[in-house]
Amino acid sequence: MTRIRDVVERALATGYLTVAAEDQLRQLLTTRYDLEDFNAFMTLQEAAMTGKVKQESRERCGIK
Repeated sequence: MTRIRDVVERALATGYLTVAAEDQLRQLLTTRYDLEDFNAFMTLQEAAMTGKVKQESRERCGIK
């Protein structure tokens, strides 16, 4: 089973968060997860806010 931290690691490694990965994260966040997954998600949030990770969904709707 994929973990939140696995999705985050892929996004951080590529610098890109796909719509499919966002959907996967939404689903995973509705289940039980541990502190390491929570911290990974927070790291991804910060990377997206600082521009280290681009979001496909924002590119599609023209948000920078």
